[in-house]
Amino acid sequence: MNLISEWTKIRKHFNTSFGSNFHVSIASVDAENNPTVTPIGTLFLNDNQTGFYFEKFPSKLPKHARNNRNICLLGVNSGLFFWLKSLFKEKFSEYPAIKLYGELGEKRKATSHQVKRLNRRMRMTKGLKGNSYLWKEMEFIREIKFTNAEKINLGKMTQEL
Repeated sequence: MNLISEWTKIRKHFNTSFGSNFHVSIASVDAENNPTVTPIGTLFLNDNQTGFYFEKFPSKLPKHARNNRNICLLGVNSGLFFWLKSLFKEKFSEYPAIKLYGELGEKRKATSHQVKRLNRRMRMTKGLKGNSYLWKEMEFIREIKFTNAEKINLGKMTQEL
C-alpha cells in the first residue's frame, strides 16, 4: 500500500475506525524487546503522512520511546453494518483494517488548533462527566511521522482493494 498516493484513503479509514471503536491500537517495544499494545482515543492524522495523539494517560509509550521510537498503529473498522454487508457480498468495499508504521516524535505542548480538533471530535459527549475526566486539560501531544502503510489481507474478500 503506497503511503503517499493512498493517504486520503488511509485517513478516511482511520476516521471510520475511530467512529466504530473510539480508539486505535499502537504497538511498541520495551527495553527488553517485549511488545505491548496501547489503546489511544485521541489520534489525529494530518494531511502530510504525519499525525499526533494527546499524551495524558499513556505511560508505556513514552518509556518505550526512549529506547525505540518505532511503532505500529492498527485501525480496524468494526462497524456492524460494514461487516454484515461485506460478509453477505463475500467482499469488502473498503479496507477492514490498516496498519501504519512510524516513528514517535518528542512530547510537546499542543497548539490551539490541535486542541480545537480534539474538542470538535469529543463535542457529542461534552455534557457527560466522563468527558471532563478524559478529555479536559489535554495539554501535550506526541507527533508521529509515518513511514509505511499495510492493508490487512483477508483473502479473496480484500483482493479487489
